[in-house]
Amino acid sequence: MFEARLTQGGLLKKLVEAVKDLVTDGNFEATEAGISLQAMDTSHVCLVALQLRGDGFENFRCDRNVTLGIQLANLSKLLKCAGNDDIITLKADDQPDVITMTFEDPKTERFADFSLKLMDIDSEHLGIPETEYSATIRMPSAEYARICKDLSSIGETVVISATKEGVKFSTSGDVGTANITVRSNTAADLKPEQQTTVELGEPVALTFALRYLNSFAKAASLASQVQLSMTKDLPVVVEFTISDMGHLKFYLAPKIDEDEDMGDEVGES
Repeated sequence: MFEARLTQGGLLKKLVEAVKDLVTDGNFEATEAGISLQAMDTSHVCLVALQLRGDGFENFRCDRNVTLGIQLANLSKLLKCAGNDDIITLKADDQPDVITMTFEDPKTERFADFSLKLMDIDSEHLGIPETEYSATIRMPSAEYARICKDLSSIGETVVISATKEGVKFSTSGDVGTANITVRSNTAADLKPEQQTTVELGEPVALTFALRYLNSFAKAASLASQVQLSMTKDLPVVVEFTISDMGHLKFYLAPKIDEDEDMGDEVGES
């Protein structure tokens, strides 16, 4: 038996909206430790890794490991029926063909029950090796989202350069060029979530497709800060920490050539 009760129903809605345009379907793995998802986009350029700890839920029970194959578009449709303040309870049998969801409005005591058909999804688990990154950038999520949006109106790719001066986002297109530099700023009058820090082992500059970075920005509402970890020739890791619950990470291969494949960058296990 699997059961998880989440008091912040809006969190689940935001999570699904953040990934559904990148990943069409995926296997949510439920264990006694929590819920995880690892899935690639259809072009094998981007990997999505979600981890939600069981102790972050109000109630969490998983008697045996369960794989929940879910089409994200269908899950999104059902979650649109839930209010942002609803309490969401997920339930499934040990060998399920459906997952049931209860949306509870604590103010009006309104209960709504839905069931979602599960799918058999073939997916290979990719081993993500531990990496010492040359540069780790932490900045406000809203600033990251704004930069991606602004640069997308100019070009299709962005060069992210991390130096001791800060981090620079550069693009060019038919209409011209754009450069946005964000310097480390830990002024005492700034709240921690408003600060920008750059931890630098060595300078690094990598090129990425803006449409992916822009899509990752849909997760900005999940966390006040975003962390970008970069090393030459390896995928950038764009990480949003979900307070008291876990994280949502996006791995994006740099544009070395047009046939870049994430599978070459992350070893299969």
